[in-house]
Amino acid sequence: MRGSTVFWMIWIAIGATIAALGVGAGAFGAHVLQHKLSPYELGIFETAVRYQMYHVAGFMALGLTASHIDHFGLRLSGIFMTFGVLTFSGSLYLLVATGQKWLGAVAPIGGVALILAWLSLATTLTHMMILKA
Repeated sequence: MRGSTVFWMIWIAIGATIAALGVGAGAFGAHVLQHKLSPYELGIFETAVRYQMYHVAGFMALGLTASHIDHFGLRLSGIFMTFGVLTFSGSLYLLVATGQKWLGAVAPIGGVALILAWLSLATTLTHMMILKA
């Protein structure tokens, strides 16, 4: 099975965009926010950047896999991963920017979506391996 050209390109493009934004956010935190935030707030910001950057590898793996396999599970993984990064890191960035502590309660929703993304990828690949055996 050959993957859908559109979907693998989309996941790699999203990953590349998230990577660029993560590098920019990291630099902004290191050079601008370092002296403006408390150590606690800076830690929250750094967690957002770190998880954003971790998932760049996930988007790249997803895109490369989708270039060979067209499967609903891969699309589902990409949707969960996109939602997860936006919700997890986004809520933490907003928490630091606004001081609204309730946003910390939103981050776990993004975390669950990220877990579901990885599980969807793993189960899809396992399913495909079983079918090929």
